[in-house]
Amino acid sequence: MSICGSSEPEHKSVRRKAGRPFDASKRAAIVDAAAHHFFHYGYAATAIEQVAADAGVSKVTIYNQFGDKRALFVAAVERECEKLRGHFSIEHAAPGSIRDRLTAIGQAIVAFLFRPEMLQFERRIAAETEAEPAIGAAFLEAGPWRMKHGFAAYLSHAVSAGELAIPDPMLAAEQFVSLCKGMGDLERRFGAIVTPEQRDRRILGAVEMFLAAYGTTPSLAPTDR
Repeated sequence: MSICGSSEPEHKSVRRKAGRPFDASKRAAIVDAAAHHFFHYGYAATAIEQVAADAGVSKVTIYNQFGDKRALFVAAVERECEKLRGHFSIEHAAPGSIRDRLTAIGQAIVAFLFRPEMLQFERRIAAETEAEPAIGAAFLEAGPWRMKHGFAAYLSHAVSAGELAIPDPMLAAEQFVSLCKGMGDLERRFGAIVTPEQRDRRILGAVEMFLAAYGTTPSLAPTDR
């Protein structure tokens, strides 16, 4: 299981015609170039021609592989999602207690979401969604919702292992992320500086509250152990 979930999100795109397998390195170059443009300039300002030029392929190649601009956008968002894959991978889970693992996950989530380019991207996509709601829906499906399903699967695994007692893993996934972000998510949107000390304090507090609600053993703060 990974943060990106076990099933592919559904979106309409044109299937590539059968034939010689497409070079994986070329596909990666296309998605990398698309991610750069979407995250730095937004959806509307990203031109397939420029993505093609940066990736060293033709525009026709991109359309043959992805079908349309929206499908390319979904692939780019999924690429960003994969950057957190290892943190939610059951097979490659970090060692330590459930507290240690949740702390590492919280730190990874906050570091990922609080990047300057992510803030710029969210602002642009929110503005573009007003004119084209389907763009916002595509982003939610390929990114936040996919991540929530992946984290919920991780929490369900912890429940099966007897480490947590959670009746609704999907809701708990939302709660944990919200606790970790705290008001830092709002503050950063309006230009306030969130210090590393504030960030770490919120994450540690989030883990303690989460374990107090869903832990299966008495929760002891790190300073009490």
